[in-house]
Amino acid sequence: MTDRELVAFLALAAPRLGLRAAGFRRVRATLRKRLARRSRELGLDMSGYARYLDAHPEEWGWLDACCRITISRFGRDAPVFAELVARVLPEQAAAARAEGRGRLRIWSAGCASGEEAYAVAIGYRARVAPLEPRLELEVLGTDVEPAVLARAARGGYPAGCLRELPEALRALAFERRGREWFVLQSFRVGVRFERSDLRAQAPDGPFDVVLCRNVAFTYFEDALQLRVAQVLASALRPGGLLVIGAGEALPRSSLGLLPEAPCFYRRAPEV
Repeated sequence: MTDRELVAFLALAAPRLGLRAAGFRRVRATLRKRLARRSRELGLDMSGYARYLDAHPEEWGWLDACCRITISRFGRDAPVFAELVARVLPEQAAAARAEGRGRLRIWSAGCASGEEAYAVAIGYRARVAPLEPRLELEVLGTDVEPAVLARAARGGYPAGCLRELPEALRALAFERRGREWFVLQSFRVGVRFERSDLRAQAPDGPFDVVLCRNVAFTYFEDALQLRVAQVLASALRPGGLLVIGAGEALPRSSLGLLPEAPCFYRRAPEV
C-alpha cells in the first residue's frame, strides 16, 4: 500500500467513522502497516478492501479500532505538563479546600496505557499533596481500548515512555524490574481505569480538571469535536480546567469554555 493509496482511502472512510483524515498526517505509517496487514489477511488490495467494507458492514468496527492511536508518554508536552503541576493542580486543590470539599477529581479522557493519569498523580503527590495533606486525590483514566487499559492497570513501562518526565519524578515514583519501570504503589493510590467511549458518554462528574489531549481535537471530525467539547465542559466543575494537546484547539463555538492559556480552557464560573 502506498501513502497515496492510504490518503485516498482515508478521504472516503474517515468521515464514515466521524474522523478527520488530516488528523492522521503524522501517524500514517502506523495506519498503513495495520491496513496492509489486514488486507493481506483478507487477500485483497486496497480497492478490494474498500469494496469489502461495503459488503461487510461489521468490518467498520475493525476499522474503527484500527484507527485508534494509543501512543503516549509520561510528561508529554513538557511545558503543558509543567504548567499543570506548577499552577493548575495547586490552584484547584486550594479551591477544593476553600469550598470544604474533601477530594480533588481529575479525568484523563482517552488515557491509552495510563501514562497521563499516573503522571498527574505523581506530579500532584510530589508537589501539591505536601501543601494539602487532607485532600484526597482521585484520577480516573478512561479509554475505549481494553488492551491499553490492561497495560495501564499493570503499571509497567519501557524506559522510552519516561524520557520526558523530569528526572526527579522518575527517581521518586518508579522502580525498575528487568527492562521495565513500574509505578510505585504509593503513587497509584486514587488512580483507577475504566472502559468508556469518549464519543458516547462521560463518567459521572463533576471534575476539577479534565485532560483530553491528542485524541478528540486531533482525530475527530468537526461536528464530533464540538459534541465532545460540550460533553467535557459539562463534566467540569464551574471554574475547572480543560487541558488539550499542544497544537490542538477547541471548536470556535464551544460554549462555556474560556481560553486561558495555550492548551488550557476554564469552564465559566456560575453567576
